[in-house]
Amino acid sequence: MKIVLPDSATLGDDLDLSPLSKYGEVVAYPSTDISLVEERLSDADVVIVNKVKLNQSTIGENCPVKLICIAATGFDNVDLDYMKKKGIGVCNVVGYSTDSVAQLTVSMVLSLATHLPEYCAFVESGEYSRGNVANKLTPVYHEIAGKTWGVVGLGNIGKKVAAVAGAFGCRVIANKRTPVEGYGCVDIDTLCREADIITVHTPLNDGTRNLINEERIAMMKNDAIFVNVARGAVCDEAALCKAVKEGKIGAIGVDVYSQEPFREDSPYFDVKDLPNVCLTPHMAWGSYEARNRCLSDIMASIDAFLSGEKRSRLV
Repeated sequence: MKIVLPDSATLGDDLDLSPLSKYGEVVAYPSTDISLVEERLSDADVVIVNKVKLNQSTIGENCPVKLICIAATGFDNVDLDYMKKKGIGVCNVVGYSTDSVAQLTVSMVLSLATHLPEYCAFVESGEYSRGNVANKLTPVYHEIAGKTWGVVGLGNIGKKVAAVAGAFGCRVIANKRTPVEGYGCVDIDTLCREADIITVHTPLNDGTRNLINEERIAMMKNDAIFVNVARGAVCDEAALCKAVKEGKIGAIGVDVYSQEPFREDSPYFDVKDLPNVCLTPHMAWGSYEARNRCLSDIMASIDAFLSGEKRSRLV
């Protein structure tokens, strides 16, 4: 059996892929241009993919692949209808990155709420040491206890973030297509109007694309902190950057983008240096522990496939 990883660099250079060799030949390409996908999968039995788009135009009509393992929970990069038509199994990994993404989410919120980079820069520059005052209390920051924290999407990650927010003393409200008992579920417009902190954890689909649109961004408080760790296209990126640049919202933290990496023509490029903007390179999911759990889960799905069973299957 031959396993091909067309974008292994997205899994990190420190992840040990040698356990996969028990299945046979393993070929890992750090990255694969869209024009090379069909060629590189031309003799593969199993594909382990993270971001490379797999569809009719990229894999071709005669692709021999029998199983696609998505090294992620989201599956918007794989055309499930086409794979079903071709008889190619598709599986994903669920729950492996909950703690990792929740940790980054809360880190972003706390950093933005306390202006942490600015205070650190004051010390690192030597300005603190050259001064005559024992402390510095500007820019002014506020406790998040008592604030309203809005959670968009109540999957494993959303629930984890909600629990942390509650532990900090926040009033937690949430938005989910199907309300969950025990949570203060509200419609998305109410959440955008009432929340002091908004964090987004919903998958990308037809119902969530552009969910955080220009109109809803305009509803937000002018000191609101907005964090997106879901998918870039869930949000109107141009409207979001315009709002933070013009002071219509307080701060933004973003780890995901409609184009990754975002280029110089992206609206994020114009705001990346602002003190109330925290942009990270789609790393929330990728703690060392999470990536190892991801690989172990993929191997369990391959084992199930070889035994004629279905595990974590989307198709």
